[in-house]
Amino acid sequence: MKKLLLVFAMMPFLFTSCVGKKKLADLESQLTQLQASSSSALSKAKADLSDCQSLTASLQGEIKKRDLDLEAKNNQLKSVQEQLDYMKKTNTNLLDRLSDLSVINKSGAESIRKSLEALNDQGKYIKDLNSSIQRKDSINLSLVMNLKRSLADINDEDVTVEVKKGVVYISISDKLMFASGSATVNAKAEAVLAKVAKVVNDHKDLDILVEGHTDAVPISTDCIKDNWDLSAKRATSVVRLLQTKFSVDPERMTAGGRGEFEPQSENSSRTGRKLNRRTEIIVTPKLDQFFNLLSAPSGK
Repeated sequence: MKKLLLVFAMMPFLFTSCVGKKKLADLESQLTQLQASSSSALSKAKADLSDCQSLTASLQGEIKKRDLDLEAKNNQLKSVQEQLDYMKKTNTNLLDRLSDLSVINKSGAESIRKSLEALNDQGKYIKDLNSSIQRKDSINLSLVMNLKRSLADINDEDVTVEVKKGVVYISISDKLMFASGSATVNAKAEAVLAKVAKVVNDHKDLDILVEGHTDAVPISTDCIKDNWDLSAKRATSVVRLLQTKFSVDPERMTAGGRGEFEPQSENSSRTGRKLNRRTEIIVTPKLDQFFNLLSAPSGK
């Protein structure tokens, strides 16, 4: 560019100095070459500038793309961090719950262990109870057989022996035991009581309950106030006779009057009233044995 300017500056001087045509032609040729060279350099510079601008634009696009990718990565990283924080919090909660569950499981295991021990104790208790019941049933069966054998010569209508509610009932009719309206045991009944006493004296681990029963026909005399009074006095007479004449331990015996309030049949008929007038001797386990039978196994 400097050369080109210099040429232009010298041209007036050359022309005024009457330079020769050859010299002028040379100068024009150099000028042409300089112009061509300048034009080529300018085109190349423009091309280089265009390439530089394209490269810059490409680089700016790449940078923008990288910035967008970086922003996306940062957002993704933030999301992952949030998820990680949530998982840490969740894990902490789970660990706390597991700790609580461990305590609950220990408590539950202890409760289950105690329940199993209780079931084992109950199983043993039931087994013992069944054994006791079987033993009691065997005693009742033996007692019934002995009583029936002893009372075989007595009319079945006057004396019955049976097991009811797990105990032995000896039911003796009113006509065999007492005169009408009386509480005095007659001689024929003493023979029956003697046989009963012999059997119960062989089973000293059993108690004896004597109950008097009447029909619903009212009674009132100088000695008897009502059916309550009559039934109680009859039961007492039987207990007293068993003690004094047949040596049955009085501590084993109880006397009670039921009046007309536990009938075996309707009181509207003569036959029904006859069945209701009776004395029952009930042979039962001793009360302490009975409660031991119902109590839990010892040591529990």
